[in-house]
This record gives sequence, structure tokens and C-alpha cells, in this order.
Amino acid sequence: MGRGKIEIKRIENANSRQVTFSKRRAGLLKKAKELAILCDAEVAVIIFSNTGKLFEFSSSGMKKTFSRYNKCLQGSTEMALVEHKAEKQVCKEADNLKDEVAKLQMKQLQLLGKNLTSVSLKELEVLEQQLSEGLLSVKEKKEQLLMEQLEQSRLQEQRVMLENETLRRQVEELRGFFPSTDHLVRSYLEYYPVERKNSLMSHNVRGPDVTCACNLEKGDSDTTLYLGLPSDHHKRKKPERESHSNDSESQ
Repeated sequence: MGRGKIEIKRIENANSRQVTFSKRRAGLLKKAKELAILCDAEVAVIIFSNTGKLFEFSSSGMKKTFSRYNKCLQGSTEMALVEHKAEKQVCKEADNLKDEVAKLQMKQLQLLGKNLTSVSLKELEVLEQQLSEGLLSVKEKKEQLLMEQLEQSRLQEQRVMLENETLRRQVEELRGFFPSTDHLVRSYLEYYPVERKNSLMSHNVRGPDVTCACNLEKGDSDTTLYLGLPSDHHKRKKPERESHSNDSESQ
């Protein structure tokens, strides 16, 4: 059968308590020694009995272990103090930043013309001066940006004019390769006006100028307004011409 679970409490019987102390003390010291050997650890155990008797074990010497323990304890204490100071400093900086943010928010509201109930006359004058300086800076910046845009526009205009001039020169060069048609027609009319007139007369073709001249010489200028198709107009003019020719023959 297995061992039952022992209740952890003070043993009332003195003999039993002394026996249990001896057994468990020996087992604890044995386990400490095994831990030091197996894990290459520095182990120190100090035990005082209820009668005040000392029992100890140290794998590297009790003084050496105590010295190391004191250094670690002191270092941990200093580290704790440093951490505490750093924490206090961080909290203080956080509070300062909160106050600064609150002041900046209040100042921003005042610059917007709000929350001016608790502002004195002197503070209002300072606020007015700040607004004037800020407005002047804004105007100067705006003017600077407008001048830069104007300069960019001027440079762009110059580039466009140069491009247009280049294209115009290219067009003139292309026109120089191909002679103009109007010039050829004018030169032909200058050198061959008689031949054109004779050719028109030989083919019984009356030009507009010739027809007008003949009509003026014959006095056959008709300013009467006729309504209808052009064929009716010619039919009406034909009898009039025949009557005019008959009158001339009778004379």
C-alpha cells in the first residue's frame, strides 16, 4: 500500500517532531548537495532548530556565498531604486506634458476667438499682436507662392513662344521646297493675257467682262424685275429683241 498524504501542520508531540526534523533536515541537505553537483550550481543552506542549533551546507563556502548574495541584494536594491526614480521622472514628465497640452489647447481656442471670458486686457493685446504677426506671415507666404507661380507661367510662356517660332521656321522651310500656286497663276496671266482673250473669242465664249461691255455698247441694260423661272425671263426678252430689230430695219 502507498503512503497516505500527510497533513502539513505543526507536530504537537516533541519526540515525533524531533524525529521528523532530523529526517527531513538530512534529506534537505542531501538534495542541496545533489543539486550543486548535478547542475553545477552554487548552493547554500542554513537551518536553525527550535533549540537554536545551527546546521548549514555550502557548495562553495558560506562566506563566499554570503558575499555574493550581499552584492546581488545590494545591486537589486540599487536597481529597484533606479527604476523607482525613473518611474517618478516619467510620471513627472507626463504631468508636464499634460499641462503643456492643456495650455496649447486653451491658446488655440483663444486664437480662434473662443473662451475669452477670463482673458485680461493685456493678454488680449498680446493675442492681437500674435494674430497680426501671423496674418502678416501668411500674406508674405501667399505672395511668395503667387510670385513663384507667376515665374513658372512666364517660363512656360517663353517655352511655348520658342516652340511656336521653331514650328513657324519649319513651315517656312517646307514652303520654300514647294512653289506657290497663286504665284504661278499670276505669272501666267501676266505673260499670256492676249492669248487668253483670243482663245475665248475664237470659241465664241464670252467672258463676264466681254458680255458686260457688249451690253453697255448696245444699250441693252435691263433693270426690270422679273418674277418666275429664268426660262420665262429669256422668253420675254426674245420678243423684245425681235421688235427692236424690226424697228431698226424699218428706219
